[in-house]
Amino acid sequence: MVIREPDSGLKEPSAGTQLERLLRMAEVQPPLRTAVVHPVDALSLAGAVEAARRGLIAPILIGPIARMRATAEAAGLDLTDLPLIDVQHSHEAAARACELAAKGEAAAIMKGALHTDELLDAVVSSASGLRTDRRMSHVFVLDVPSYPRPLLVSDAALNIAPDLETKRDIVQNAIDCAHAMDIPEPKVAILSAVETVNPKMISTIDAAALCKMAERGQIVGGKLDGPLAFDNAISPESAKTKGINSIVAGQADILIVPDIESGNMLAKQLFYLSNAQSAGIVMGARVPIILTSRSDPEASRLASCALAILVSQLKPSKYVR
Repeated sequence: MVIREPDSGLKEPSAGTQLERLLRMAEVQPPLRTAVVHPVDALSLAGAVEAARRGLIAPILIGPIARMRATAEAAGLDLTDLPLIDVQHSHEAAARACELAAKGEAAAIMKGALHTDELLDAVVSSASGLRTDRRMSHVFVLDVPSYPRPLLVSDAALNIAPDLETKRDIVQNAIDCAHAMDIPEPKVAILSAVETVNPKMISTIDAAALCKMAERGQIVGGKLDGPLAFDNAISPESAKTKGINSIVAGQADILIVPDIESGNMLAKQLFYLSNAQSAGIVMGARVPIILTSRSDPEASRLASCALAILVSQLKPSKYVR
């Protein structure tokens, strides 16, 4: 399940934004060999072609060749120098992409015109060779004009109602993503509706447990605090007013939401009311998965490719289980 973002009409991230920073960091690296799954519509095919033109990815286009070529011709796209793999349908395209990644012939997977569940079912299959001991989770990297730093939100797209063990992996994946973005010790706010532990609110108990897990080395590489309400996670004034003395409160780099519903609403509010731009990626598999929505603008697609390049160079953090 992936949320839908507004089409801003932007052709590339605005100069000076956090997404433009991602592009600058990634463009000094060689193109990432990327299996593009079922790019049979103009938007997904154009995104892959433009990312290739920018030197971000070296795409392998996997899908029915006749449909890909017809789409390219209608959209005025040139596929002459791009490798094409012919398969009959999207399910076979997803399986073939996983096979290439497992063999090391692709360093990332990019979603095309197919349902997210169909792609991820292929990735999590025991036959794919892409599973790790980490639960997969989605990370949004948001550029919110009113916020002075990149804001990572997780998980707003994959895990519906994560338990404590899953939340631990969600937090660690988000921290690793921040490390890839050259944020060495990200501040992680575990969100709830309140900033005190309430036995009747499971999210507050999970937040407190996650913080203790970080103290015991079960989560590494970041500074955690929670439960925190959204206002005192991102507003120094709110944290001060409520008397919260914390290195995280008011200056969070990462927001961990209690469930997919709250994450979905939070992300959409930032998109629509705060004009946030976003990049998105799935962490926790052997290769990064560029999971864009069909409604994502080109800016998001390019920035997501850049994020995948940075993540692909990172070794996942080791922590105590």
